[in-house]
Amino acid sequence: MSRFFVNVYSIWAAFWFVFTFLLIFPFQFIFLQKEAWKPMAHRCNRVWAHLFFPLVGMPIRVRYEAEKPDPNQAYVFAANHFSYLDVASMMLIVDTYFAFLGKDVLKKAPLFGYMFSKLHIQVDRNDPKSRSKSLQRSYRALESGRSMVIYPEGGIRTSNPPQMHPSFKDGAFRMAIREQVPLIPISLLNNYQLLPDKKNMRLYPGSVKAVIHKPIETKGMTEADVENLRQQVFDIIQKTLDEYTANPKAHQNEFKRLTVI
Repeated sequence: MSRFFVNVYSIWAAFWFVFTFLLIFPFQFIFLQKEAWKPMAHRCNRVWAHLFFPLVGMPIRVRYEAEKPDPNQAYVFAANHFSYLDVASMMLIVDTYFAFLGKDVLKKAPLFGYMFSKLHIQVDRNDPKSRSKSLQRSYRALESGRSMVIYPEGGIRTSNPPQMHPSFKDGAFRMAIREQVPLIPISLLNNYQLLPDKKNMRLYPGSVKAVIHKPIETKGMTEADVENLRQQVFDIIQKTLDEYTANPKAHQNEFKRLTVI
């Protein structure tokens, strides 16, 4: 694919990204003013995603290893993180009311940062007080029935995808065990190929492919099980990434048959 085409496509996608966000933001702003209205602000994000991805010709295809997660159940979703596209696409991949646990630098982005700081949970991983505060907010979110979406790698890993960072952060696993809610691994198979460079931000056309794995029940688990749970989730995601990368063509027909979101 020529660099000229990719550049034109990236500019086209950037235009629709900004235009659709500005279109939705006034409604979001209103719904962010009261806690009881925030689920509607989350729906605005989903409306934005339903506009943006079709407009740029980027379908999202999701394969479920089990039944779709219950929208009335709180979960902890843990996914690999190789691309900025992971955050945007997650708005359609996860069909339930959830909060991201993300870096506090995101709140500095114009408008988007305001939305993120009001609707999601920020953390400064270098500040122990910030980490503790974000965990407490995450516990309260789960207790209220709201799910959490976390990238246990702690940031975008672009050095050697699809190999994940071997050291997952404990937060997602401690949350799931403490609140005794199911933990669902998610494998984001090819976002790093569609948006590979966080500096140049060149977007390549294609479809987003994701696998939502079977829920892992945490009832009866204790703090002593955090390490085993963390390793289990790492192994599930990494095995799926390796299998897809080794032979993506073998999965093409399977994903073509899936419902396009």
